[in-house]
Amino acid sequence: MSSLHDKTLTAVFAKDRQILQSTRIPIVTVSGTFGEDLKKWYGLKNENISTDIVFSRAHFSMAYAAVTAAWGEEINQKKAWLVDPTNFVSSQKWRNITMTEQIGKILARTPILKTLKDLIDKFGRNKLPILNSITPPLLYLFEDVHQPILCFHIAAGNILAQLGKTVVQVITDPHVREDYLIHASLPNLHYCVFDEETKFEALEKAFMNGVDLDPDRVIVTGPPIDQRIIDARKQKKYDTKKPLKILITTGGLGTNKSEIHDILEQLLPTLHHKEQKYELMLYAGTQKDFVDLGKRLGKEHRVKVNVIDKIAADSPKQNNTNSLTILYHPQIFDANEILIKYGFPWADCVVTKPSGDMAYDAAAAGCFLITLKPWGVWEERIEEIFWQKGIARKAEIDKIVRQFEILERIGWIKSAQEAVQELEPLYLNGISKIIKTVKSLT
Repeated sequence: MSSLHDKTLTAVFAKDRQILQSTRIPIVTVSGTFGEDLKKWYGLKNENISTDIVFSRAHFSMAYAAVTAAWGEEINQKKAWLVDPTNFVSSQKWRNITMTEQIGKILARTPILKTLKDLIDKFGRNKLPILNSITPPLLYLFEDVHQPILCFHIAAGNILAQLGKTVVQVITDPHVREDYLIHASLPNLHYCVFDEETKFEALEKAFMNGVDLDPDRVIVTGPPIDQRIIDARKQKKYDTKKPLKILITTGGLGTNKSEIHDILEQLLPTLHHKEQKYELMLYAGTQKDFVDLGKRLGKEHRVKVNVIDKIAADSPKQNNTNSLTILYHPQIFDANEILIKYGFPWADCVVTKPSGDMAYDAAAAGCFLITLKPWGVWEERIEEIFWQKGIARKAEIDKIVRQFEILERIGWIKSAQEAVQELEPLYLNGISKIIKTVKSLT
């Protein structure tokens, strides 16, 4: 293979390939880069200021949740190992990676271009230009891997299954894209799905397209959620006499920016009220422009802004509850860790698009949801599921303060907090069932 975009990762590339051949659970995703953290894990020189290329927090956070579940309390390469071929793209093809992220950000932040994204989804993720870039490193990494591979991305799973590898493909949403089923007749391809309805959809779509999918290869596990997020729900003590703690989040590409702007414009002035009803936190992920947005609006509304951009031994103390706290890091591993440590344990409510990572995580952490505009039919399905459970409402963007006041007055917030604590085990035990499924095929 030609030289890598980051030559320092050449040694890591070879080591990852070697570890995958011997680890019990090899795990693959396509979420973006986390090269600096890889260097750190291998004891190589690394820096903590460059910005990762990020396509999706979901594909990273779910895959890393599987790693931590398999590891237990400490890193153990023999138990499991995670790779993302995006880290090892050649210098000649690196432009495809950066261009894909740039296009994604434009689509994510420009509502009028939403129809273009819908066309891309219809066209199929298996045909996107990035695949030509990640396929060579993917093939190199898994060439001599013979144990079952746990996969969190459609394209990677299809490529490996075609090669005859035993693949456990996690369908990360309660919605089945037809791309998942292209090779569903292969006996070496297995699926972990959200719920019984998702299993039915997978079987129905396969049969409708003339694909013979054995129902025994479709296992209902529930969504993959980091155990640390689930543990956060045990800390929740809802107190109606204290301000409601609201966590506002974007996605891996900086989605829903205009909605988040409008919501902050309305909520920030309430921090000056004598009887303060809300405390605010913004998860910016790896998006520096969201930090800039929060700081600018904070200045306009005379609100102090605290940025948490590193992981401390203890949770940072907020001296002023009438401030805006922003969670941010330029690299996805640290951004995700900051969210897990400081965001979910703190929040009562999460304002987010109903995505397959953030919505699952929020509910698992014991938070009710106020949902921003969904990005596709799969997110509309997630929104519907949590709406029916009484723990989600669609955000009234232009009158968000009024909405919170009414939801409190009619008792919905209290009932939602009670309902979210009664979530079925299906929504909390997914990652352990997924790990169990992979081990059963070894």
